[in-house]
Amino acid sequence: MRQVSLRAFRTRGAKALADVPAGETTLLVGQDGPAFFLVPVFGDVVKEDRELRRAMALASLGEGWRLAEASGSNLATEEEIEAEIDRIRSSSEDEEERCA
Repeated sequence: MRQVSLRAFRTRGAKALADVPAGETTLLVGQDGPAFFLVPVFGDVVKEDRELRRAMALASLGEGWRLAEASGSNLATEEEIEAEIDRIRSSSEDEEERCA
């Protein structure tokens, strides 16, 4: 994977990508580090989009699991989770009744 500066890409556009082989993913790097991926699309754009969204969802899910483990909330039982849901739903319903 090649790296191209974000500034060069903004000012030079496609010329900044001249050294990148066709079909290779490119990482645009800014002053604060990696900023964007340029991912080439081959064939079915819808399939490529679906796969990219799936990969992003899995990364987000993994981050959620990491945060849950760090906070200890991954140790909650199903009963505790259901009780929390019921508590929030009932407090929301009580608030709606007060507003009506």
